[in-house]
This record gives sequence, structure tokens and C-alpha cells, in this order.
Amino acid sequence: MKNKSRKQILNLTLSAMFLAIALFLPFLTGQIQAIGERLCPMHIPVLLCGFICGWKWGLVVGAASPILRSFIFHMPVFYPMAVCMAFELAAYGAIAGAAYKALPKKNAYVYVSLLLSMISGRIVWGAARFICAGLNPSKFGLSAFWTKSIVDAVPGIILQIVLIPAIIILLKQIRILPSEE
Repeated sequence: MKNKSRKQILNLTLSAMFLAIALFLPFLTGQIQAIGERLCPMHIPVLLCGFICGWKWGLVVGAASPILRSFIFHMPVFYPMAVCMAFELAAYGAIAGAAYKALPKKNAYVYVSLLLSMISGRIVWGAARFICAGLNPSKFGLSAFWTKSIVDAVPGIILQIVLIPAIIILLKQIRILPSEE
């Protein structure tokens, strides 16, 4: 029981750290106006939280970070952006954590877990955005979804595909995360 309690405290502490990073990181990337928002800075700590702390913690940090950032710093705009991002990032954290736990601990599956979470999160964001647009394709249709979730996010997608697996694989090598049996 003592070991389980220690793990919960560790996950709570790490999740609080990832939440703080998610709140702070957009300030750093925002200084590069041309691509700051396109780097998707809040996604990185949420994905890492899912991988490292598990799906429940990733879901909570993902849902909380855009809402808190909106209330504290007024960015992103609460409705519809922060609301839709909360669903998207919750999906990122939850799916990254669940897929990583369920799949074998080989390095290739880190990429599989990441890609599953990135695709699912973007679909969830698109669905939330479509609902917020009143289910009206003329306000938010497939073209807008494609542009906002893929085209505009290419720098962030590339950054996530390079950075997240590198961090997770490093954590496995130094035995912080479980590795291949």
C-alpha cells in the first residue's frame, strides 16, 4: 500500500509540473510570432504527462490546461477555443497514456501511441469545434478542420513526432520508465 501511495504522490507532483509547463510554454513560443501558435506548445507537456503518469493524469492535465490558461491569462479565448482545446488535449493525454500502457514497451510503439493520440485528439477537436459552430458546416466544415488541425499545425506536429519519442525513449534508457522485456 505504501508503494502505491508513493506512486500516486509522484504522479500528482509530475502532473502539477506538466500543468505548469503547459501554462508557461506558450509564453516562450509566442515570442516567435510567425510560428509560435503553430508549434502547439500546450500539447507537448500533456502528451508527456499521458506517457509518464498514465491516462487518467494525462486526461486531467489535458482538460485543465487550456481552461486554466484562458481564465488566468485570457489566452486562448475561452469559447470556443479553450473549450475545444480542453477536449482535444484531454484526448491526447488519455490516449497517449492508455496506448502506451497497453502496447509493448518497444520503441516503435512509442511512435504508435503518439500517432494514435495525435490523430484522435485532432478528430476530437474537430468534433468539438463543429458542435460549437452549431453543427453548421458553413461555419466550421471539413476545409476549416483540415486547415486548422493539419496545415496550420505542421510545425507542432513535426516537433511532437521528434521530441516526444526522444524524451520517452531516453526515460526508458535511464530506467525511469519501463522498457522492453
